[in-house]
Amino acid sequence: MKLQWLILLGLVFAVIIAVFAVVNVDEVPVNYVFGEAQWPLILVILASALLGFLLSGVLAIMRQYQMQRKIKALQKEMAVKENLIATQQNEIGEYQKAGVVPDAQIVTSEELKKEEI
Repeated sequence: MKLQWLILLGLVFAVIIAVFAVVNVDEVPVNYVFGEAQWPLILVILASALLGFLLSGVLAIMRQYQMQRKIKALQKEMAVKENLIATQQNEIGEYQKAGVVPDAQIVTSEELKKEEI
């Protein structure tokens, strides 16, 4: 449903830009750093809209790539912690079978890093 609203909003925006561009067909001066040229205003408007779309698309793709990398790193960290939990549960089970009550220990992330090295 959200995608349908985004498509509809994009179409409405495209129609507004197209109508605005068709109404403004006069030539306007476009100043470059190295010179000046006369361009129809419709081309300036459409080129500006296209460049804005491309820039926002590239930024969205870059953000998505960063988020995917972060997700993979967090999934890897979660797998390591799940493995640690399973190991500790097995140890608890062994202690319970033997009837031994172990002393409570607090494991910090610094101790985990020392064990990994």
